[in-house]
Amino acid sequence: MGALAVADGGVNPIAPNAADLIIGTLAFGLLVFVLWRAVVPRFEATFAARTAAIEGGMKQAEEAQAEAQEALERYRTQLADARGDAARIREEAREQGAAILAEMRQKAQDDSARLLEQAQTQIAAERSQAVRSLRQEVGGLATTLASRIVGESLEDDARQRRVVERFLAELESADGAGAPAGAGGSREA
Repeated sequence: MGALAVADGGVNPIAPNAADLIIGTLAFGLLVFVLWRAVVPRFEATFAARTAAIEGGMKQAEEAQAEAQEALERYRTQLADARGDAARIREEAREQGAAILAEMRQKAQDDSARLLEQAQTQIAAERSQAVRSLRQEVGGLATTLASRIVGESLEDDARQRRVVERFLAELESADGAGAPAGAGGSREA
């Protein structure tokens, strides 16, 4: 250091001047005081506001997350309830379908039995009518045949009826016995 001081004529360029040092220190102190009184409180307020905003945002995020979790749980519960309801409705529909099917089968069986009964009644009525008609025809034919065979008129209704009834009774007994009745028969006067 001594070589530098000697080269310039004895003044050290690195060492500050005492007046500059005092003025610089006072200016720095004044700057620090102004910053400490005016700027630092604003920074502190800004930092506090940001901290509060961040903490409030985090709190809001946590609350939102908690609400979302509750909503998810409600959704899952509702979904489970809906699935249970759907299963119950499907089961009820199956039961109703089975009941309707059984009812339709029973109705079809009842209708079938009723139609069968009506058909049997109609067949019996037609058979009875056919037997009456056949008796009248056979009676008329038998009367005509008997008149020709006997050679006398059977125009008397009472006599004709008795002859026809006797003839039919013999036919029925012949059908029941399996052998024809006597061909001669008896004549009624």
